Amino acid sequence: MLTIDIITIFPKIFENVVEFGVIKEAFNNNLCRLNIYNLRDFTLDKHKKVDDRPYGGGPGMIMNVQPIYDAATFIKSKNRVAGKEGQKVLLLSPKGGRLTQAKLRYLSGLKNIIIICGRYEGIDERVTELVADEELSIGDYVLTGGEIPAMVVIDGVLRLLPGVVGKSESLECESFENNLLDHPQYTRPPIFKGLKVPDVLLSGNHVNIEKWRKKKSLDLTKEKKPDLFDKKI
Repeated sequence: MLTIDIITIFPKIFENVVEFGVIKEAFNNNLCRLNIYNLRDFTLDKHKKVDDRPYGGGPGMIMNVQPIYDAATFIKSKNRVAGKEGQKVLLLSPKGGRLTQAKLRYLSGLKNIIIICGRYEGIDERVTELVADEELSIGDYVLTGGEIPAMVVIDGVLRLLPGVVGKSESLECESFENNLLDHPQYTRPPIFKGLKVPDVLLSGNHVNIEKWRKKKSLDLTKEKKPDLFDKKI
């Protein structure tokens, strides 16, 4: 069973994350356990503060290293995952490596993922040195905190667990698998507002359909994601 642990100052954001969509099957079938930890429970400050002004001056507040270090240490001791390759501590950060489908697939094979959700102006750099195994970014933009990115990771990982998505074939044919975008999809009606479904998809010739889909997948990737197309060729 995969265990995902979230360290956050806003635990209520995650209250309903397990209730919707196909990922709820991961919890209904006991394929995953999600634990939410309030960072304020680990601070030594009597007022439950987890941030302070930055050394050297500057705007905003910086999250303290102590409560994050203690929270991660507590979670690790509780989970007792054997071998470092079975457990990863992720710090969600704009400085991190880009989240990819390949990364999600790797994470889905772990036994424990600990996710640190940042807030405020930033996090004490010693968190990256002492706590996090890896910094991870979901894109080149800034959000108010790491909670929404954490939900992206949860959703992306859980749907890859065997038994969550109905048919494994649907995962294999999706966008970003094999560095390709998915081909265009159509359903009823065959004509809508003058736009027709391509004849080949109505032909019943599965060999030609497969050829069409592969070509469209390559064409779309080349047009919309040339960086992925370059990797493919």
